[in-house]
Amino acid sequence: MKRKVKFWVGRLQAHLMRRIAPKTLNIPTDHPVISFTFDDVPDSAFHYGAAILEKYGLHGTFYIAGNLAGSSDTSRKLISEDGIRALADHGHEIGCHTFSHPNVATLSGAKLQEDIDRNRSFLSRILGGRRGGHGAQLNFAYPYNAVSYFAYRRLARNYRTCRAGENRINRGATSPQMLCGMEIGLSDAYSQQLTREIDAVKEQPGWLIFFTHDISETPTPYGCTPATFEKLVQYAVQSGATILTVDAALDRYTSPRSV
Repeated sequence: MKRKVKFWVGRLQAHLMRRIAPKTLNIPTDHPVISFTFDDVPDSAFHYGAAILEKYGLHGTFYIAGNLAGSSDTSRKLISEDGIRALADHGHEIGCHTFSHPNVATLSGAKLQEDIDRNRSFLSRILGGRRGGHGAQLNFAYPYNAVSYFAYRRLARNYRTCRAGENRINRGATSPQMLCGMEIGLSDAYSQQLTREIDAVKEQPGWLIFFTHDISETPTPYGCTPATFEKLVQYAVQSGATILTVDAALDRYTSPRSV
């Protein structure tokens, strides 16, 4: 019960932070941009998710929590160190999802800094000189989509962007440390209907950031099947949207021509 309360408090704080955080990033509404991102990164996200993106000449952003690497639970196996290297070698972006996957809203500033420093060291050891596409470890995703004011301040000093949830498209004045994400999950039937969000960003352009976890024939509630994921990727390509990693999209929005 106590854990559940902390979870929802973190979600509520994230909702409030999105409204009060300084909106220092302008996302133009003249052309749609879509990013496909993965949290935790089960190995199926590599074997199916990355492969599907590459089939269309695309790359994704994979948020790694180092302490989960190579571990297993009853429903999934997490990506190995070799898999992380392979993602980077294939040109995908490697982002941070903390080291131990805590609810950051429950951590002190020192504890949070220690955790993200551990993940930075872990990924630096694995990646060496690899950059993982655009900017390895420069972008962050909140575990459980939870945040507090103090965690937000700490993470803003460490990363270019931080992504949460809220199932909204980013448009206009935006806080780069409180980017909205659109979840692919809940059920495969729900995920198949997300083509409507691609229609929405085409009709009223902005930055649509999808996030999911496993890509499996028997997905958890936090993932989808390979067929559904490919349907979304193919639909995004056919929409005419520009499909970029998070870091590449940020470069687009912060370049002089985007102002």
